[in-house]
Amino acid sequence: IGMGLNLDIGHVGFSATAKFDGWRMRSLFPHELAQIAGRAGRHTAPGTFGVTGEAGPLDPEVIEAIENHRFAPIRRLNWRASALDFGSADRLIASLEASPASEWLQRGREADDLRALKTLSELPPVRDRLAHPRDLRLLWDVCRVPDFQGISAQEHASLLARIFGFLQEGHVPDDWLSAQIRRIDKTQGDIDTLSKRLAYIRTWTYVAQRDRWVKDESHWRDETRAVEDRLSDALHAALTQRFVDRRTSVLLRRLKQKEGLVAEVNDKGEVTVEGEFVGRLEGFRFHQDGTGSPDEARTVKQAAYEALKPEFHLRADRFYNAPDTEFDFTEQGGLMWGTHAVGKLVKGPEALKPQVAAFVDEEAGFDVAEKVRRRLQHFIDRKVATLFEPLLNLSRDETLAGLARGFAFRLTEAMGVLPREGVADEVKALDQDMRGALRKHGVRFGQYTIFQPALLKPAPTRLRLVLWSLFAGLDEFPESPPPGLVTVPNIEGVPGGYYTLSGYHPAGARAIRIDMLERLSDILRTQDSRAGFEATPDMLSITGMTLEQFADLMSGLGYKGERAEREKVRAEPVSAPVAEGEVVNPITEEEAALQTVTEMEVYYTFTWAPRPRGNRGERPNRGRRPEGQPREGQ
Repeated sequence: IGMGLNLDIGHVGFSATAKFDGWRMRSLFPHELAQIAGRAGRHTAPGTFGVTGEAGPLDPEVIEAIENHRFAPIRRLNWRASALDFGSADRLIASLEASPASEWLQRGREADDLRALKTLSELPPVRDRLAHPRDLRLLWDVCRVPDFQGISAQEHASLLARIFGFLQEGHVPDDWLSAQIRRIDKTQGDIDTLSKRLAYIRTWTYVAQRDRWVKDESHWRDETRAVEDRLSDALHAALTQRFVDRRTSVLLRRLKQKEGLVAEVNDKGEVTVEGEFVGRLEGFRFHQDGTGSPDEARTVKQAAYEALKPEFHLRADRFYNAPDTEFDFTEQGGLMWGTHAVGKLVKGPEALKPQVAAFVDEEAGFDVAEKVRRRLQHFIDRKVATLFEPLLNLSRDETLAGLARGFAFRLTEAMGVLPREGVADEVKALDQDMRGALRKHGVRFGQYTIFQPALLKPAPTRLRLVLWSLFAGLDEFPESPPPGLVTVPNIEGVPGGYYTLSGYHPAGARAIRIDMLERLSDILRTQDSRAGFEATPDMLSITGMTLEQFADLMSGLGYKGERAEREKVRAEPVSAPVAEGEVVNPITEEEAALQTVTEMEVYYTFTWAPRPRGNRGERPNRGRRPEGQPREGQ
């Protein structure tokens, strides 16, 4: 249904609202739910959607989003390099691992084909065959054969190396391919056996579909498709015949006999009880397999939790003793243990004192839940203490008194970043001794922002945005800007204060990093803002902008830019010395005409023109300093 089959459906009922996405168990996103729910009606009649008794109720916000088709915009797109360098294996790998130039793009996870290329390129028998770029192109085509079988990376690479060797000689041999298919073309066996055979045949279906990889393409395409169809039908029949009934009878019998049930959890989180798959354990929450009737579901759930009791305690002990490096927080305030969601941050008494809520099934017991909660609280407390150490030291400095102590409190409340405009009066009231005491803690009194430079690094910025979003009660937490960018787009509609807490100052169509803006303001302070000045190479270099972008930035900072054109000054040509007897080639008429063409260049003249701020008068210009702009350190 989710793939868009045109079925005559009036109502869609969700029996589950979560799925395993290949990496972890997670809830369906609203737009994924809408894709399925939207099949009801299909514009021919009013359609409806809901949940069955096996799924929890949908949040009102999710229902409203589906009904009105309003979803969170995609912030970034996964990207993969397409400009590949086939000069050598190392250069091809480097080109595949290239990072995108745009801030709106991000590299996806490492794909199987790149992993296979790295493995094969290190094998001497394969590397010795890469004498020409066409050999490398062929190897790359072979590496793109999907690992349908789900075997180990080494086994898959060995298979690809065999295919690569055949193709360098011409084609995959008919007798060898026939032998591979004969081993698979058997419809007897259990579900696991049939599933593996179905995965194996899909590899050869893919090979047969490639142009000129086999001699008789039509024959092998028909042959592999027929085998795949037979195996698919056999697997469907086997699943229908025995899976659900067999599992229920085994578990129910053990429960009635009050025998100890044995649970196993593999490295993928798959839970089996007495050899029967019952669901997945993600962190400390069990996600039950959704197949079967309600009666069977109750039996499976009871059996699973009975068998998982020892596992919960063992896992809690490992969790409690795990190092902080195994934990992390997400930009939406989630708390992760590796790839497992184990809790979330909740609002505390202060922004820098968040609390935690642990994700632990009730059946795991109070002791397990409390142990998980305490470990998570310890992790986030230590994370705040480490990343905000300069700010916390400032807040605990007992030597600060009076106005300096009050200003330290304001800066702590703002988590280390304060727009100067909002605290202009407080800054003005601080004398030099007070400022000196604050500077000892790394506080910088910038022209536009008061901040601690150490807190502008990516890690503190990421945590600051999460804590601010949490304390402000935002429904959706904004992401932190990608690290290393001097400017980012100034997007309308973001929550107020977002750019400041991200370490940026909005000005025009873009926002510039706070520390770089202060470097720019140091240069601007030396210019004659009354008579006007032009942008220097240093100004453009600091901002990383074109002249037009810089003019827009300056307008956002309160400057007026007048655009004009003038004749571009040419550098005087340097004449090379002529040796005795050397013939000097005369300039042709065409070259002489080109030299006489006048080339124009665009330039801007900037003058200080601040916008009025209510009834506050403009500060007089002192010397060459723009009006209303304080000197550094004032």
